[in-house]
Amino acid sequence: MARNPERRAALVDAGIEVLAREGARGLTFRAVDTEAGVPVGTASNYFAGRDDLLAQIDARVHARLAPDPRVLEELMRAPKDRALVTALMHDLIGRVTRDRTGYLALLELRLEATRRPGLHASYTTSVRSQLETGMTFHREAGLPGGDTTVVVLYLAMLGLMVELTTLPGVLDGVLAGTPVPDGLIARIVTAVVPEG
Repeated sequence: MARNPERRAALVDAGIEVLAREGARGLTFRAVDTEAGVPVGTASNYFAGRDDLLAQIDARVHARLAPDPRVLEELMRAPKDRALVTALMHDLIGRVTRDRTGYLALLELRLEATRRPGLHASYTTSVRSQLETGMTFHREAGLPGGDTTVVVLYLAMLGLMVELTTLPGVLDGVLAGTPVPDGLIARIVTAVVPEG
């Protein structure tokens, strides 16, 4: 197995591009090599197989979409109230819309996990870990609401992220006087997160 970490990272990022653009059926080592601009056969030297590539794409996309620690540190200086939760949700939507390709790759991984038992197990663990991390963060930060608040907020924001990255026009004007996404984020947080 080849050991050049920069080349491996470039191949994983190329895999994310291919997966987001062409879906799981289009994710071949040859397509990854072409996207990365490397000689044919390079990806097969870096990944044990397709499952290995998918697992590394999963880890890389989650890292790409993770909050910037400096931004998070700045946000967390605010009072621990509903307004802060709103700001955190704006940051989340901002990260997803800035890396739309990464988020689409996550959606493709989700679909592919329904067909591949090994990926289903690892991807379920990955997504569950992200949710549990969010719940722990919410509790430890002293944000309003508890685990139920976080789970319902997760589900609502997941729906918003899917629409914004796949069919954004669906939401335009759906609620009169509610701008997309800002107004929808405000409505979600108000409906889900308690004031206290």
